[in-house]
Amino acid sequence: MSLEFDQSSPLLLQVRPEPVSRFERREAQVLRIIEAARSCFLKSGFQGASMGDICSAAGMSPGALYRYFPSKESLIEAICSLNRDNDAVILAGIANAPSIIDGMTEGFMAHARRVNETGMAPLFAEIFSASQRNPVLKLTMERSMVDVYSVIVSAIEAAIERKEIDPILPLNQLMPITMAMCDGLVTSDLPKAGIAIEAMEPAVRALIVGVLRPVASNNDPLPSKNHT
Repeated sequence: MSLEFDQSSPLLLQVRPEPVSRFERREAQVLRIIEAARSCFLKSGFQGASMGDICSAAGMSPGALYRYFPSKESLIEAICSLNRDNDAVILAGIANAPSIIDGMTEGFMAHARRVNETGMAPLFAEIFSASQRNPVLKLTMERSMVDVYSVIVSAIEAAIERKEIDPILPLNQLMPITMAMCDGLVTSDLPKAGIAIEAMEPAVRALIVGVLRPVASNNDPLPSKNHT
């Protein structure tokens, strides 16, 4: 028996039949190491967990593990890569939503639920903080956001073209500010403070409405404010 990535529960592993190819065996080994690293990072933090701890959790010798991942930074990159696969599903929902407000709100809530369910909020917060001093982590974080930014910007630009919204700022300023506010809500791990994930939805929607400013229509008489 071996392990594989469980699409229904990001970064968790499930038992499946023995891999039949060399590639499948290597893939199962990689996922086992990533899960061991995730467990160690959540227990001790990125700074506190050592490669030795990860070796022990994965049941591997240092030499064997280093053939797959030479550093903790490379393990974070692998974790982010798996997150990108799940983000692609969330981002597709933004483009297909009835409105940009609905799409961005639902996309954020899906992301917030996944982070909460996998217990990744503390790790994401620490990685973000460490990336301010670690250029390798900083590059990993930037790469992980490229597709996210691209899809959201395209959806917002399409909504502007449809005259659905009138954002308060140019997109090059709006995106970093909006993403920082939303990321702050996620990494604050509000459920630990007794605030349910679903309780965040009205605040998130109000935030998105405030920065994107839906234009008034016959069905939705919200006032439009022109740029000055």
